[in-house]
Amino acid sequence: MSTSSTRAVRAGRRTVDIHRPDKVLFPEDGITKADLAAYYRSVAPHMLPHLRGRPLMLERLPDGIGGPRFMQKDTPAGYPDWVHRVEVAKEGGTVTHTVCDDTATLVHLADQACVTLHRWQSRTGHLETPDRMVFDLDPAGDDFDAVRRAAHRLGELLDALRLPSTLMTTGSRGLHVIVPLDGQSDFDEVRAFAHDVAATLAAAHPRELTTAARKQARGDRLYLDVQRNGYAQTAVAPYSVRARPGAPVATPLRWDQLDDPATHARRWTVATALEQARSGPWDGSTARPRALGPARRRLDALR
Repeated sequence: MSTSSTRAVRAGRRTVDIHRPDKVLFPEDGITKADLAAYYRSVAPHMLPHLRGRPLMLERLPDGIGGPRFMQKDTPAGYPDWVHRVEVAKEGGTVTHTVCDDTATLVHLADQACVTLHRWQSRTGHLETPDRMVFDLDPAGDDFDAVRRAAHRLGELLDALRLPSTLMTTGSRGLHVIVPLDGQSDFDEVRAFAHDVAATLAAAHPRELTTAARKQARGDRLYLDVQRNGYAQTAVAPYSVRARPGAPVATPLRWDQLDDPATHARRWTVATALEQARSGPWDGSTARPRALGPARRRLDALR
């Protein structure tokens, strides 16, 4: 084990210092800060297209996953000047979010013990109009069979609305179903549409699915969460590490992988996610982004 307090890592055109590289962040797995930086450096070509231009909320764990964690929105003054930033409006003022546009920034964030990156659904220059709609399938327990059923039902409904969709494990318990949008609808329109899709599905399967935000009202039903479609709301970014034992990764997958018995929300980890990324799980499924107007008319005809 290195005794050096700093390790220089080449990241794209820059060299980034990793401080306390041997600091263990995942005690049960022996995963260090240097290991986290190495993972993010290796997965950067696959991850950056999903990060570029998007404000981030950063989940930092300076003492590892057994210690305190905090969610960072505002970019610290001490970040290098080459780290991109965007100032966005909030109630009563503004906040300056970090934007990760290159490998060096990704490695720098790992140096800051940023384990997980959560991204906006819109990009700089078009902050009010999301280009993604996200459905978070959140089971009451750790029942991935319930997640599979819900994903298939949601996918079938979206197909009927002629909206293409992709799948991603959350690295926690559930899945995200993601729809590419043309960026012409604002957050209120997108969230209202997502809510109506979820309500339609829950009404058809009331014993298994719910849109109830209060946990006490859900019982053992899977929660169809659409709250990530609001302004300034975030969802975990593809290929982000989660702060859980085993270092699971939020990982894109193909629809035909959903029924693989080996698939579950934490199937891929820092040790295996790069192989999955290289297989191109979303290749061929990045369909042309859709407008919501025609889909809204089809949904209203079904209800």
